[in-house]
Amino acid sequence: MRQAGRSLPEYRKVRGGGSILDAIRTPDLATEITLQPVRRYGVDAAILYSDIMTPVASVGFGVDIVPGVGPVVENPITSSADLDRLRPLEPEADLPYVLETATAVAAELGEVPLIGFAGAPFTVASYLIEGRPTRTWTRTKAMMHNEPALWAELLDRLADQALAALRAQVVAGAAAVQLFDSWAGALAPGDYERFVLPASAKVLGGLADLGVPRIHFGVATGELLGHMHRAGADVVGVDWRVPLDIARSRLGPGVALQGNLDPALVVAGWEAAASGAREVLRHSDGHPGHVFNLGHGVLPESDPDVLARVVDLVHTEGRADGQPSLLDP
Repeated sequence: MRQAGRSLPEYRKVRGGGSILDAIRTPDLATEITLQPVRRYGVDAAILYSDIMTPVASVGFGVDIVPGVGPVVENPITSSADLDRLRPLEPEADLPYVLETATAVAAELGEVPLIGFAGAPFTVASYLIEGRPTRTWTRTKAMMHNEPALWAELLDRLADQALAALRAQVVAGAAAVQLFDSWAGALAPGDYERFVLPASAKVLGGLADLGVPRIHFGVATGELLGHMHRAGADVVGVDWRVPLDIARSRLGPGVALQGNLDPALVVAGWEAAASGAREVLRHSDGHPGHVFNLGHGVLPESDPDVLARVVDLVHTEGRADGQPSLLDP
């Protein structure tokens, strides 16, 4: 997951204070931070160091990432007039530092792939409407239901931004892309299908011609997995709440999965993490369409040594040849 580096002492050493947006705007620093987890853990891909709010911030909408809080919007969206602040994204002009980082990382990695990412329209919209992180999404859902035309226009603009950002990252060197819809699990399936799926499909469908794998990620989205695949994903993220065999039965053949170790088990220590990782592998059962990962971001208090041992365990005990994993049930 993209926060993999934030538990590392080398990350804290180079990161310093201030907003994450400042670090993202410094290509040399962002490149180093992107590479740190690959060096430390020997993982099979790198995640571009950026943030889902980077495109919105780059067009001057008025958002900051406050340490310990998250995205904070000075003037949240309340009416159609606020959409004037959400102009189209021009990646080469608005995000040159992100593209420079992607190019530098891809060159440094060689055969190790770089995964680019962007925030999905729903999750980004929720921050722009709520003004800060929320656990209820009441303002967001109120706009969705009470002002559907405004909602649709907002998501369409955010879809255009995400699509532009992802296409530019691929051109700069990303070998795969991930669309983060972190908070989509707050929605009922019917609301997701009606109010969210079209915008996500616009993003993922707009990448089809590039020929790179498209990953769609969310949290608590067990009841939305089929919709998320229908949006155009080649790989669907599964958090720790749904076993992989159940997720695969819901999605059918031909769909790859990503996940699904509970990040809290890493914090709990090696025994818990090892047991959890083996349980994930058991449910995957040697299926080749599985990207082993955490079900959400690495928690800051995670022990890097435990994460390193999890990676070694998966490399040693995991199978991806279509044969049973041979792990004890």
